[in-house]
Amino acid sequence: MSPDLLRNVRLSFSSWIPAPVAGGLVFALLHLALHSAGILEFAFDTTIQTILMTVFFCSVGFTACFRLLKKGGIQVFIFLALSILMCVIQDAVGSGLAAAFGLDPLLGLCMGSIPLVGGHGTSGSFGPLLEETYGVSGALTVALAAATYGLVSGSMMGGPIARRRVEKLHLKSTAAEEGNAQADTAVAIDSQKFTTAAVFLAIAIGVGTLIMSGFDMVHITMPAYIGAMLCAAAIRNIWDVSGHDLPMDEIDTLGGLSLNLYLAMAMMNLCLWQLAALALPMIVILLVQTFIMFLYANFVIFNIMGRDYEAAAMTSAFCGFGMGATPNAMANMKALAEHYGPAPRAFFIVPLVGSLFIDFCNSMVLTTFMNVLH
Repeated sequence: MSPDLLRNVRLSFSSWIPAPVAGGLVFALLHLALHSAGILEFAFDTTIQTILMTVFFCSVGFTACFRLLKKGGIQVFIFLALSILMCVIQDAVGSGLAAAFGLDPLLGLCMGSIPLVGGHGTSGSFGPLLEETYGVSGALTVALAAATYGLVSGSMMGGPIARRRVEKLHLKSTAAEEGNAQADTAVAIDSQKFTTAAVFLAIAIGVGTLIMSGFDMVHITMPAYIGAMLCAAAIRNIWDVSGHDLPMDEIDTLGGLSLNLYLAMAMMNLCLWQLAALALPMIVILLVQTFIMFLYANFVIFNIMGRDYEAAAMTSAFCGFGMGATPNAMANMKALAEHYGPAPRAFFIVPLVGSLFIDFCNSMVLTTFMNVLH
């Protein structure tokens, strides 16, 4: 194989899978080999991951301006409706196939939207609930193992789907085209502005903790980073109205660094031997869920969301949070944007739906399924 061909393969692979996901997966595979040989097993402190995730979504909040919301507001609700429908499909498939294999249909929810749309967080919440309230043995273990599978498959599937659409249909980033004139006169990131960017992030995160305390007082449960994201969005729009500029390049750089570190740590913390120990029914169900996600994202999401570059970015993201978690969705889009240009509408819609709405809606769907199946 020629050096040029090897280089092209390497570049293509890097455009499919976010770099921290690829690197973390290599470590996870080595960890699996060491564990299987009985040599060594690592245990990681994940405290800093929450901080990194908060910093990243806070930086995303600074990109949310009302002008952008006016342009794509209706698409937020369309994307949310499509996401809710995916939750229903995943739970119907999981419970239906579990019953076909002679398993408790409720256990099928642990291979449905609990781990796939919900991720490890929802798995950690609903797993014990199914075990203690409904007597579903092994629900937590199955849910966490399925969430691990979803984290890997969602990261690896989103990039190739979007890349194929972009290149086959010759899709272009309109934001990149509009910014061409500015790109010619672009200057290097100002190191002095990093302090200002860090201060803005710190203020938004600090005020965000007060917002989350208010939610807790009225018994509303949301991801820990929502308060910071909302505060950052408010600051952004106040600054827009006042006519002042924010150090957006520096904020974006700090947010991107936090996302990369978060994903690398999350992937390194995967216990892949949980997947190796899965029973045949679970493997079959997860493979069916993966195939359905491929069809749904590739044909439903892309077509309904507009068949343009932004739709391709949202298709990539949908695989990320529909099979894993919202940070994976953002990483999928970020990898696409680095090669083909920015997708500002997608970067606003996806975290808004994935962070604010889908967890609540997924809980309602799951509660309905549990009441029907019990």
